[in-house]
This record gives sequence, structure tokens and C-alpha cells, in this order.
Amino acid sequence: MQTEEGRPESGGDGGGLRDRLIDTGVALVDAEGAAALSLREIARRAGVSHGAPRRYFPTHLELLSAIARQGFAQLGAEAGRALDGTGPEPRARLTALAGAYLAFAAEHRGMYELMFRHDLLESDGLGLRETSLPLFGMLTDLVARVRPETEPAVVAGALWANLHGVAQLWGWGSLQLASGADDVAPLLAAVLDAHLGPEPR
Repeated sequence: MQTEEGRPESGGDGGGLRDRLIDTGVALVDAEGAAALSLREIARRAGVSHGAPRRYFPTHLELLSAIARQGFAQLGAEAGRALDGTGPEPRARLTALAGAYLAFAAEHRGMYELMFRHDLLESDGLGLRETSLPLFGMLTDLVARVRPETEPAVVAGALWANLHGVAQLWGWGSLQLASGADDVAPLLAAVLDAHLGPEPR
């Protein structure tokens, strides 16, 4: 099968081109940020005509949602690896999970910003809101083990909001300027202490 520009499509089928468009978008957002994700630029880098993406993604938001979904999958995988390298103690596992979240935000700044764009979440393309629920479930389960006397989902929600704020402000450089910190680790420790209580000595 030929593209509109006469080049063969990857994999020889529409699914191959659809996947290639998403993969191209993932690489582009990591390299240049969310603002670079125009349909025309993704098509150009994928080697197809600028109209080709609309055969698989009728709107720009649908393609952006598919790219963001890959980001949530990658975040989940990185969180899983962090937990695999940690023992059974729930406070240590929470620290590893929160650290993986902040590391992902720092290393994949463009993707992180795309994943939490209000217009994508509001449109709920591909069930995007639900893609974060397994990770939030892990967070809630660990909070329940550390602070069983609380409403774990509420504490986990507040903890997630705090981590998201740290990720955003650190990415903008605001926290470094305001706190004088050159490492996010002390801020992470303070966040965990604020929501879980001081770590036992």
C-alpha cells in the first residue's frame, strides 16, 4: 500500500501507519515539547502527507490523546520498575513510587505536560482520565498501609496533588529559586512527611 506521497506505509496496513503516527508524536513531544505537536509536523516526520493522520485521527485532540495515553503507559511501567526494586515496607514503596513520578516529570517534560492538559482530559478521548487510575490505586493502597486510620483515597489525592505541584514548579525552576534546593529529594521527603507523618527513626 502506498502513502499519498507514493511511499509504502509501515507494516503495509492502516494499523501500522496509525502506530507510526503515535510513535512519531511520542518522539516529537520528548524532543521538542507539546507545542511542537501539530498534525502537519507529525505527518511530515512520519513521512506521509499532511492529510493522512485524519484517516485515523479525525481531530487533533484524538491524536494528542493517543500520544498522551502512551505517556501514561510509560509512567506506569517506570513506576512498576521502581516498585520492583523496593522491599515490602509500604513507606519505602511510597517513596519509590513518588520518586518515579517526579523523575518521569523531569525527564519527559513535554509528555508530562501533555498528559495533564485540561482539554485532553476534558474531552476524555480514549478514556484518558481512566489511564491514571491504576497508578492512583497503587498510591491509595500504600497510603492505606501507612495510615490506616485515614480515608486513604483522600490522603492519596492530596499527596498526588502535592507531587504534581512539585513536578510543575520544579520544571519551571520556581522551586529551586524559592527554596534554594538543587535536588528534589529533600522536597519529596518533606511532602511525604506532611501527608504521612514523619518517618520513624
